[in-house]
Amino acid sequence: MQDAVTFDPRPADEAASAEPSTPSAEAPDAKAKREFNKLQKRLRRQVGNAIIDFDMIREGDKVMVCLSGGKDSYTMLEILRNLQRNAPVNFSLVAVNLDQKQPGFPEHVLPEYLDGLGVDYHILERDTYSVVKEKTPEGKTTCALCSRLRRGSLYGYAEEIGATKIALGHHREDILETLFLNMFFGGSLKSMPPKLLSDDGKNIVIRPLAYCREADIAEFSERMAFPIIPCNLCGSQPNLQRQVVKEMLAEWEAKHPGRLESMFKAVTNVAPSQLADRELFDFAGLEEKQAKMQADRIDLHQER
Repeated sequence: MQDAVTFDPRPADEAASAEPSTPSAEAPDAKAKREFNKLQKRLRRQVGNAIIDFDMIREGDKVMVCLSGGKDSYTMLEILRNLQRNAPVNFSLVAVNLDQKQPGFPEHVLPEYLDGLGVDYHILERDTYSVVKEKTPEGKTTCALCSRLRRGSLYGYAEEIGATKIALGHHREDILETLFLNMFFGGSLKSMPPKLLSDDGKNIVIRPLAYCREADIAEFSERMAFPIIPCNLCGSQPNLQRQVVKEMLAEWEAKHPGRLESMFKAVTNVAPSQLADRELFDFAGLEEKQAKMQADRIDLHQER
């Protein structure tokens, strides 16, 4: 059992940039900077806690950061880079973008951004777009097939480059949305775990943003001015069930602040005996358990 790992939530330059308390009439720029520092610290702390709680990153890991060009994956890469500077374990990062050959995809954006950061990266070219458009019936959503093809490509490439972990940018709301989608349309109580072993046992997937609020990520992305690349394959489809669930959760949170936090806590606090999965809990053995508990009580009473 390895020692507990602590990821310092403070930005590396926080001590140098820390500002003394200012009066309420502080300059707008100073206030904005202070609020941004608080936001960055919160995201770092939440990502660090998720890494610790689920043992996501270990000594010597090569983490393949899947970079789509959206706000979530940009934020994930930036926070992991910050944590890497003063982490108690040594690990490397490699950014990988899957170019799915969507028409109009700006192929220059990510290489220019990553070259500017000095981050090791690969652009994986796979024409999954044509496959999805060919195989998906008119009027049907492309998400399921697109996701399956994208996942297969990334999993295989992780093996090629020797990555020990695959990092995906799903956040708290993604996890809750998936929970309700599976309940409403799949008849199952499951979601996106923060850490997952692939079905073939070859890859371990981690979700470092599992504890992070989408609103915080959106604000961080805007402040960082990431070069966002919209997804024209799935993001433009009308009436996506995920979008319907997203709106439902947003309405709940607006009417009852804190509800999403409570629901996410429930995902991490499961009581199998209070559900009805016979594979997960031995309901048939309750009589035997009852008899043993009664016998133990009698024995204890006699000893006294």
